[in-house]
Amino acid sequence: MPKKVLLVDDDRQLLAVTRRYLENHDFSVIFTDNGSEALLLAKESRPDIIVTDVDMPGLDGFSLCKAVKSLRDGRPVPIIIISGQKTEEEDIVSGYDKGADDYLTKPFSFPVLVAKIQAVLRRYAASEKDAAARINKMGLVIDPTARTARLENRAVPLTRKEFDLLTLLLEKQGRILSIPYMLETVWDYDTSNYNDPHTVEVHISSLRKKLGRKVAAHIVSVTGHGYKFE
Repeated sequence: MPKKVLLVDDDRQLLAVTRRYLENHDFSVIFTDNGSEALLLAKESRPDIIVTDVDMPGLDGFSLCKAVKSLRDGRPVPIIIISGQKTEEEDIVSGYDKGADDYLTKPFSFPVLVAKIQAVLRRYAASEKDAAARINKMGLVIDPTARTARLENRAVPLTRKEFDLLTLLLEKQGRILSIPYMLETVWDYDTSNYNDPHTVEVHISSLRKKLGRKVAAHIVSVTGHGYKFE
C-alpha cells in the first residue's frame, strides 16, 4: 500500500511539480498551499509523513510542525521541513527544536527528497516495531530490546534472571507456569538433573519486593503447580 504524504507549500508551481514526482515514485499525495488547511488534513487524513515549506503566510511550517507534534489523537507523524529562506544554521536548529525529523533547503534534488522521506519512514517503522514489542501492564513497562523495566515511570533494578522471569510471566499472563518449565526457559537447566524449586522461589520473592504490593499481588503461587501472572 502506498505511503501517504501530506505536501504543503504556498508555491503552487513547485507544489504541483513535487506532487507529480512523488506520485510517480509510488507515493499517495494529499496537498495544500496553506498551513491551516494542512493541520486539518493532518488530523483527518492520517498521513504517513508531512513535507512542509516553512515560508507560508498565516500558519507557517514551523508552527504547523509544532502543532502536529502536539496532537495526542493518534500515532506520531514524521515531518520534513523544506525552506528557501530559512537556511541558516539557527533556522535549521529551530526547525529541529519544533520537532522536525529532517530539514531540506531549497533548491533541492527530488531524488534526495524521496531518499529523505524513505529514511524517515524507515526510522519510524523501526521505532513502532520496538514499541510494539514492549509489555505494558498496570503501569509496569517492560522493554525486551533495551532490557529495562519501569514502574510508574521509575526504573526497577532487576537482575538478568529476574528480568527474564518477569518477562516470561507477563508474556504468559493467565497461564500457570510449572517450576520445571521456568527452570528450563529462564535458567536453561536440564530438569532431569536439576529441579530445585528454591531457585524459582527466591527470584519470585525478590521480584515481589522490587515491584511493590500492587503488582506483586498479581504474581500468584498455585500450590503444587507453579506460578502465574493473574
